[in-house]
Amino acid sequence: MAKGGFPRGMGGMGGGNMNNMLRQAKKMQEEMEKAQQALEEKELEASVGGGAVSVKVNGKKEVLSITLSPDAVDPDDVEMLQDLLVTAVNEAMRKADEAAASSLGSITGGLNIPGLF
Repeated sequence: MAKGGFPRGMGGMGGGNMNNMLRQAKKMQEEMEKAQQALEEKELEASVGGGAVSVKVNGKKEVLSITLSPDAVDPDDVEMLQDLLVTAVNEAMRKADEAAASSLGSITGGLNIPGLF
């Protein structure tokens, strides 16, 4: 170990690099917060069955609305309507995931940060 402190690169003469890295991390955090807020406000819609069922979700994966065409409501075929609802919700959630990956992935440079997406 060098006299009087840390070896070079461990806080000695390289302190400027650490400050630069901290500034970059703070900037990335601010960009992530802005992107997450914009994503939460984004609305995504999926429609299945030729428009028989439409589901709208936000970027927080909350279902905002479900719209059913009167033609989709057949009391003799409830299973088909249930299948359409499941498919539409899953498609809308997939779109929300894609929007999050696209929006936040550009900031993280493609890093897969657990819990972020």
